[in-house]
Amino acid sequence: MAQDLNHSVTVPSQAANESLVSYTHLIYALHSLSVLIALTSALTIVGGFVFGLPSIIAVIMNYARQSDARGTFLESHFSWQIRTFWFALLWLIVVWGLSLPLMLVLVGFATLAIGHVLLGIWVVYRIVRGWLALRDRRPVFP
Repeated sequence: MAQDLNHSVTVPSQAANESLVSYTHLIYALHSLSVLIALTSALTIVGGFVFGLPSIIAVIMNYARQSDARGTFLESHFSWQIRTFWFALLWLIVVWGLSLPLMLVLVGFATLAIGHVLLGIWVVYRIVRGWLALRDRRPVFP
């Protein structure tokens, strides 16, 4: 393991093969496609991300090749992508769980809308930050 002085975190030193780098780009592209579909339809960004077929395929692809990324800088990208998906789903459930009872007093509609917007911004941030790090061939630090 090599030491990355900018982040004071140990980063993998094993080189990643080019096909796995392309594979990781494809996963970010699929997640981005889910966001684009959501932006051009009646879906929310986070709803399109969590329930969109491209993102579901992307997460399955992550799990299918996660072991191939171990020991390379791509390991952090696979973890980043998987965590983004599952945390988006978790927070979406929390937002809905808090908002539904509050809809009885009409406040829930506002909390639901605000929650969706904030989660959508977070999802876009995670995709952009991860994909830019991949472009620069460096790990993503959570």
